[in-house]
Amino acid sequence: MKKYIIVTIALAIMGCSDEEYANLNVDPTSPSSVPASFLFTNGTKSLFDQMGSTSVNLNVFRLFSQYWTETQYIEETNYDIRNRAIPDTHWNIFYTNILYDLKLAKESVTNDPEIMDDQRGNQLAMITCMEVYAWQQMVDTFGDIPYSEALMGAENTVPKYDDAATVYSDLLEKITAAYNQFDGNAIGFENDFVFGNDISKWKKLAASIKFKIAMQLADVNPSLSKQSAEDAYNKGLIASNADNFILRYENNPTNANPLYADLVLSGRQDFIPANTYVDYLNNLEDPRRAVFFDDNIIPYIGGIYGSTNTYTDFTHIGDVFYKADLEGDLLDFSEISFLLAEAAERGYAVAGSAASHYTAAVTANMEYWGIEASEISAYLSRADVDYNSAPGTWKEKIGKQFWIAMYNRGFEGWTVWRKFDAPQLNLPDATNNPVPVRFTYPVREMQLNEANYNAASSAIGGDEQSTKLFWDIH
Repeated sequence: MKKYIIVTIALAIMGCSDEEYANLNVDPTSPSSVPASFLFTNGTKSLFDQMGSTSVNLNVFRLFSQYWTETQYIEETNYDIRNRAIPDTHWNIFYTNILYDLKLAKESVTNDPEIMDDQRGNQLAMITCMEVYAWQQMVDTFGDIPYSEALMGAENTVPKYDDAATVYSDLLEKITAAYNQFDGNAIGFENDFVFGNDISKWKKLAASIKFKIAMQLADVNPSLSKQSAEDAYNKGLIASNADNFILRYENNPTNANPLYADLVLSGRQDFIPANTYVDYLNNLEDPRRAVFFDDNIIPYIGGIYGSTNTYTDFTHIGDVFYKADLEGDLLDFSEISFLLAEAAERGYAVAGSAASHYTAAVTANMEYWGIEASEISAYLSRADVDYNSAPGTWKEKIGKQFWIAMYNRGFEGWTVWRKFDAPQLNLPDATNNPVPVRFTYPVREMQLNEANYNAASSAIGGDEQSTKLFWDIH
């Protein structure tokens, strides 16, 4: 596998910048001289790194979803995230390291006269897939965000915020155009480290991103959701674990999964599985426990969520998460199958029953983590797991197993809980603060883009962690 090349562009690149950006020293090498493939690689890898990290300075989603809890320092599990400026950092990384690099990559591809048109089309479509995925993450984290006026640097240091529902509609159009732009008879980037220029898999990814966005709209805009989801389904979604949108990290510190730095190189013992998650899996005798958790304590005991926990007194995180070459995963067959189960329950025109897609989703996740077929079968036959007999509404059934399966994808686990209102999560022990449903805006926005910040805050109903996103209406 080719080494990832990190490219630093000295230019104003935040979505919402301040006036100091106009005075930044600009590298004498024009950004257009940086190969588009390097920019694409950096933007995509930065996306995987940020979503996969568990550093409390960068990413607290495994904590918000209550998969893990903390030991000594418990501010984040009690939802005090401004003390480390976590919203600011997440915002900056997305606008700077991800979306701006992808924008530059697109400009470079567009303006390069040496690229053949069919290859150019594939490269632009690949970039768009990454952009759309990243923009959805930003909306689903903050709500209304700078979009149409974002990424303009010194040209506009105070961009307006766009309505989140309007952004979603535009993302659906962009991802549809990307799908249609792919040409299976040509390659994209020669060093395509995602799918190795298997354009059929890129098309499945584009369709699956569209499907995911569409299903997020199911409660708030049923007609658009249904039309878009059915169109995406007919285009062809991720159909097995072989199609998963993953990044193959390497067994070395330079290109390791970010968890390796957080859990191994740091030399710290800051995280343990939370009792919220451990208790659910214990009650179901879930065979994934042997992978997700260490066997230092049997039976498994999760740390008290939101409380100070002594590391040695509780079950530890499973060995696989300490491996440098643990894959990064941003969209997979299990997730798509759970969404198909939801679509079937809502009466969308997708083949198969809700039960069959639910079963496929659980199976895919267990197979991904190496669970034996006999254990999978036994698990699915349990009365409290089998779709036809498990307790609760269809949202509760799907939501619970969906949340369990997203264990290594903290953001998606948090999103599943927000969307399905299931399973029930704990209140943090130290404060009993409610589980947030969004990040508050960066402090810098209040200070340096005040008018637009105030307008956005008013539009969404207040810049609070308890303010629901536009699609979260229940």
